[in-house]
Amino acid sequence: MSDSTIPLERLVAWLGRFTELVTENRAYLTELDSAIGDADHGANMSRGMTAVMEKLGDGAATGAADALLKTVGMTLVTSVGGASGPLYGTFFLRMGMAAGPTAEFDGAALGAALRAGLDGVVARGKAEAGDKTMFDAMAPALDAYDAQVASGATIPDAAAAAFTAAETGRDATEPLVARKGRASYLGERSAGHLDPGATSTALLFQALAETVAG
Repeated sequence: MSDSTIPLERLVAWLGRFTELVTENRAYLTELDSAIGDADHGANMSRGMTAVMEKLGDGAATGAADALLKTVGMTLVTSVGGASGPLYGTFFLRMGMAAGPTAEFDGAALGAALRAGLDGVVARGKAEAGDKTMFDAMAPALDAYDAQVASGATIPDAAAAAFTAAETGRDATEPLVARKGRASYLGERSAGHLDPGATSTALLFQALAETVAG
C-alpha cells in the first residue's frame, strides 16, 4: 500500500480492527448504553462485527469493494438488534454502493464512499448535529478527512485527522440532551453521559487510522 491508495485487503483489515476494538470495549460501550439506552450496544456491536468477519471469510480481499461492503451491511442489519444494526448496516451498504466494483481506493474515492455511508445514516436515523448520536462523531470526522484530502494530505494523515475529530465529536456529546432514539426519552437526564453510538463511531475511525498507518 502507498500513502495515496488503499487496496481491498486493507479495507478488510480495517473491518477486522474495528471488530477487535468493539470487542475490547464491549463492557465500556454497554456501560455507556446502560445509562441512556438498552444496555446492549457493546454486546450488539461485538456480536455483529464478529458475524461480519466470519461471513467474509479468508477470501474477502479477492473480490470487489461493493460486494464486500454489501455483505458487511446486510450481516449487520440481520444480526444486530436495536438501532445500531440498521444504522451501521446502512452505513456500509451505502458505502459499498458508492465504491462500486473497485479493488483499490485513492483518498478522494475513500472519502466519497465514507460520505455516502454518512448520508445513509442520516436518511435512516434523521439525525442532525447536536442530537447526541453517532452523527456527532461521524460528520466532523468526515469533514476533517475531506479537508485533509483536499489540501493534498496522504490517506494516513487524513485518517488520523478524522480520528481526532471523531474523538472530539464523541466527547462533545456528553453535555448534550438527546433528541433521537431511546436516550431522548430521558430528556434532561440524558445529559452528562457520552453517547454510545458516537463512542463506537470514534472506534471505527480509530481502526481506520491505525490500519492505513500500518
